[in-house]
Amino acid sequence: MISFLSGTLAESSASCCVIDVSGVGYEAQIPLSTFEKLPQPGEKVRLHTYMQVREDAITLFGFSTSEEKQLFLKLIEVSGVGGKLALNVLSTMPVSTFSAAIASGDVKAISRISGIGKRTAERLIVDLKGKIDLAGGAAGGAVLPVSDAANDAALALEQLGFKRDAVTKVLNQLLAETPPEEQTSEKLLRAAIMKLKF
Repeated sequence: MISFLSGTLAESSASCCVIDVSGVGYEAQIPLSTFEKLPQPGEKVRLHTYMQVREDAITLFGFSTSEEKQLFLKLIEVSGVGGKLALNVLSTMPVSTFSAAIASGDVKAISRISGIGKRTAERLIVDLKGKIDLAGGAAGGAVLPVSDAANDAALALEQLGFKRDAVTKVLNQLLAETPPEEQTSEKLLRAAIMKLKF
């Protein structure tokens, strides 16, 4: 079993990458969240990996964090969820947001993920509730409340380069301070940027 790869990034796309490890190119399927964190080709890279062995194929999956890998492993344990669908989950939602949606039983939020309908979302909630960390791997950490405005603001802040833990902490603080009618993604984003910069 290949637990991780450490080498030079040879090439990458939104769904896979090739890592040169001592002259051997390993191709790994990756979620969009991992692709966004990859360095430029020719630079050093390290990915957590999971090797799936089947009669007709051997597939290597790569992840930028151990939390993403652990969630992936929990997802593929659910009946009807394969590697491709598990990658869709990771490409669509941060680990903490998906975990919070599972904990709160938010079928609507989970159903928005490509390839997941209402029935699959309900099955994921039943099978995963209580089995995954709400903080994306860090017990007792902060969890972003599930709301469209908060989720949109969180994704935008992470794309701007802010750390997920800091984003979650600031947004939780803003949600507690801001009246519900003023909790739009635009207002949360602006206020969060001001807090994160200073």
